[in-house]
Amino acid sequence: MSKQTSPSRENPSAIAYWLFACCGLVYAMIIVGAITRLTDSGLSMVEWRPLMGALPPMSDGEWTRVFELYKQSPEYMKQNFWMELSDFKTIFFWEWFHRLLGRTIGLVFALPLLFFWVRRIIPQGYKLKLLGVFILGGLQGLMGWYMVKSGLIDQPDVSHYRLAAHLSLAFLIMAVLVWLGLSLKPLERRSDKTLFAHGILTLAVFIMTMFWGAYTAGLDAGLIYNETFPKMGGTWLPDDIYQYEPFWINFFETHGGVQFTHRWLAMGTALMVLGFWGHAALRKNMFPALHMLAAMIFVQFGLGMATLFSKVAIPLAALHQAGAVMVLILLVTCLRQLKSD
Repeated sequence: MSKQTSPSRENPSAIAYWLFACCGLVYAMIIVGAITRLTDSGLSMVEWRPLMGALPPMSDGEWTRVFELYKQSPEYMKQNFWMELSDFKTIFFWEWFHRLLGRTIGLVFALPLLFFWVRRIIPQGYKLKLLGVFILGGLQGLMGWYMVKSGLIDQPDVSHYRLAAHLSLAFLIMAVLVWLGLSLKPLERRSDKTLFAHGILTLAVFIMTMFWGAYTAGLDAGLIYNETFPKMGGTWLPDDIYQYEPFWINFFETHGGVQFTHRWLAMGTALMVLGFWGHAALRKNMFPALHMLAAMIFVQFGLGMATLFSKVAIPLAALHQAGAVMVLILLVTCLRQLKSD
């Protein structure tokens, strides 16, 4: 009898391409999420309907019903009381589309996963990893609703901490998908433990920058100090940096303190990435993903500056968030190539 083909060798490329397709959808959802936030659309849907909410209102009566629900929210009463139904439909679209993409990603991940599982073509050691990604996706949906709820109680804004947690989960899912996909594809390995450690440190600084970027978005802190860089309004420290006690809380709670922290973390991330590239050059271990990462960090820093000076113009701010995802993808790719298996 011929030897049966091992499930782990049957077709790992199919799994990899599926994971990369999911990456594309997650990327799209992160960008749509940014637009949803920037257009103040995130609180337009005050109901959590995981199944029936997949369809938008299909009749005038249903539109009236959801608009009346929105009128009871703090955002309408304190901020958007001027809105007519036509205005409401615009912000409703972005939040509905954001949630629809989330549902689509869930299906695109779950159905092929079930197929691959039943057909026994998931490589050995990957079943629990893929199941873990599915669980992360479910937690992301719950975190999204937990975030929205924070803006439906008293204030017409979501908690910037919950926003950061929601975005962080999206970045984590993207990173895991990229890592697993690359693990299943032939990839030039440039194993180097020293460079790998340097890359991990660079990733840690990038993650902190991303957190404060989310805080900046959640507090609308990018709408101030738009005329000077690196100084803030002619001084090195923002005016409200001493507003709260203890002092350290200002870097989390005040608009100026949050933007100040994001600025300097962004500069630190840029230097870390360029240092990572330079370290690899000294060790004569250069490869395309690393060159692309170094180039992308200049683009991303430029997008951040443009977003600031434009007073957070929506196209630039959305591109800035998209650029952050690309930096993450390239960092993870570099780390995967440098890791010793």
